[in-house]
Amino acid sequence: MRRHLLKRIDLYLLRNFLGLFFMTFLIASFILLMQFLWVHVRDLVGKGVEVSVLAEFFVYSVMSVVPLALPLAILLASLMCFGNLGEKFELTAMKAAGVSLFRIMRSLTVSIALLCVGAFFFSNYVLPMSQAKLWALIFSLRQKSPELDIPPGEFYNGVPGYMIYVERKNPKTGMLYDLMIYDYSDGFQDATVLVSDSGQLMVTADHHYLKLCLHSGEGFENLDRQQQNATKSRKNVPYRREIFGYKEMLIEFDTDLKRYDESVLADQHVSKDVYKLVRSIDSVQVLAHDRAVQQSQELLRKNYFNRESNDNLEIGEISPQVIASHNIDSLFMALSPKKRLRALGTAVERARQKKDLVQYNNIMLEDYKYYIRKHEIELHRKFTLAFACLIFFFIGAPLGAIIRKGGMGAPIVISVVLFVIYYIIDNTGYKMAREALWPVWAGMWLSSFVLLPIGIFLTYKAATDAALLNPEAWLKVFERIRRKLLRNVSRS
Repeated sequence: MRRHLLKRIDLYLLRNFLGLFFMTFLIASFILLMQFLWVHVRDLVGKGVEVSVLAEFFVYSVMSVVPLALPLAILLASLMCFGNLGEKFELTAMKAAGVSLFRIMRSLTVSIALLCVGAFFFSNYVLPMSQAKLWALIFSLRQKSPELDIPPGEFYNGVPGYMIYVERKNPKTGMLYDLMIYDYSDGFQDATVLVSDSGQLMVTADHHYLKLCLHSGEGFENLDRQQQNATKSRKNVPYRREIFGYKEMLIEFDTDLKRYDESVLADQHVSKDVYKLVRSIDSVQVLAHDRAVQQSQELLRKNYFNRESNDNLEIGEISPQVIASHNIDSLFMALSPKKRLRALGTAVERARQKKDLVQYNNIMLEDYKYYIRKHEIELHRKFTLAFACLIFFFIGAPLGAIIRKGGMGAPIVISVVLFVIYYIIDNTGYKMAREALWPVWAGMWLSSFVLLPIGIFLTYKAATDAALLNPEAWLKVFERIRRKLLRNVSRS
């Protein structure tokens, strides 16, 4: 009978939790997706992108927000699930039947553990692939020419090398009226000006050119470039005037979306799994070590007394062997005043050269170190995502059992506050690790180190039925403290 009861409790909790989890996951993904699209809105607006490309961009964008949406959804779903149980006194009934809180959470704990494993595999295999495709698509969209839309009454510079002015236009027919076109594709000194009563602008079938059909106009072309060699001393600038009834122009304007090859991002940390990250870190560490050894040997070879140079002998006719066996101060004082100045100047110059060489070597090694740090950060991130999901469950579930408030009110407020705290801590640790102020493991696991004790504390308080967030309990504590203080004051 008891086994049957526990089985029904497990199924009941799983059904409630999974429903809330999928709902909160969709809401969190949508909110984070809108924030991501707001950042990249300039790459999409005004480009005339096809619907299939937009759909591809949305799919990859959704995958990129999963690392943030998943922990938030687990936190909110677990808090709402156990908050509903506490508000309806179902949690109290289960405990009255002899079922402990840990037993109640067991089925969900196993489910969350499996979800954490799935989160790791997602961040290790799916996320690198989606990140490579997403950023290749973003780079392609940034290089795509904008959709041609000339506003009336303004100078339009969307076509490279041209400035187009249109007084008014007919949206239905596409006719443009009172056009003025500045062609400075060969430089501002050789600009060509075209004025026309009306015209049409269209894209050719191959999407590589703009076809401009002009009616009743004239053009002015600067001939200074043609006359430069023949009449260099000529002060007046010649030009050619052309009057036309109809004129066609072809302007190079590629509107196709040229895809970046994803292999360009093959060496980036965001496109690698754990195996590739570890291999890249090991390879670059070997290169950095070899570079450091080479730099050390170079510094030792370029010491102050270079046996291949005779500068020291010219200054004081003193060999390095003599200096090694005598006091340097006495040898310096034995020089004439003129040679002392020469020796000091040479020493300062060589010290400055050594300083520059050390700084240059540090810059060269810093590139290797930064590369290693980025890969180590990405390596730890794949594990911190899965662990954060588990921590948030052990924060949300006991907290919901303590506050005993379900619905979309208090749980959402508490979840948002906790998630903002987590995001600030995690972002702080990430920046500390990226700038080499902290070790990479300390920065990337900082949020877990902070939130894990909170989860353990809340789970312990919920298991012992402690009234942690009950105002009446805190008022009683404050009242006891106040009475104790009053007794101590009266005794004194």
